[in-house]
Amino acid sequence: MRIRKKKWAQGELDKCPYFVKNPESFFGKWKEFFGNDNEIELEVGCGKCSFVAKKALLNPDKNYIAVDIKSDMLGVGRRNIEQLFSDNDRKATNIALVAFNVENIEKLISDEDNIKTMYINFCNPWPREKHKKRRLTHTTKLKKYNTFLKSGAVINFKTDNDELFLESIPYLEESEYSIEYITHDLHNSEIEDNVMTEHEAMFSSEGINIKYLRAIKK
Repeated sequence: MRIRKKKWAQGELDKCPYFVKNPESFFGKWKEFFGNDNEIELEVGCGKCSFVAKKALLNPDKNYIAVDIKSDMLGVGRRNIEQLFSDNDRKATNIALVAFNVENIEKLISDEDNIKTMYINFCNPWPREKHKKRRLTHTTKLKKYNTFLKSGAVINFKTDNDELFLESIPYLEESEYSIEYITHDLHNSEIEDNVMTEHEAMFSSEGINIKYLRAIKK
């Protein structure tokens, strides 16, 4: 997702207590950042953070690492988080915002961090054949996730893109995952605890079905 340069973003992030300025220093030690032993969940390509903000608000007993390569995007996300938590008279103490390239995710998260749940929401579909390796669901990325996801860990994937969704299924199956649940119409499925992203709301309003799957690490 493209976003215009936000001159204010980095300055606001630098003052934000849950923006992580030196994320690689917490490799294998993310519980130290949060200051508790609560379960940690991970979202890659978090965008404007509407999803992670809602998840963190609904689950105060869990911690969330939200990763995006663009600080401008995270700046907007920080404002969205602050607004949601302020509206509910809460402070965002269970979120870590991280500006980081997912290509190097294996340098950010360790198996010692014990991530059991991961989210990939509406990532870039990269439709051209020569660019498909950039997909966040491609086997090249899944191999990196496998460096820290243990047996039984869950990847939740949502998209509006049919080609990306269909091609992600063999990516996962080739990378030691089994598909536990799959639907091509999430909003008319039996899933009751779905938390919507900003893209999800937009695509749904246009009549586009949301595709979702849950995969389990073997």
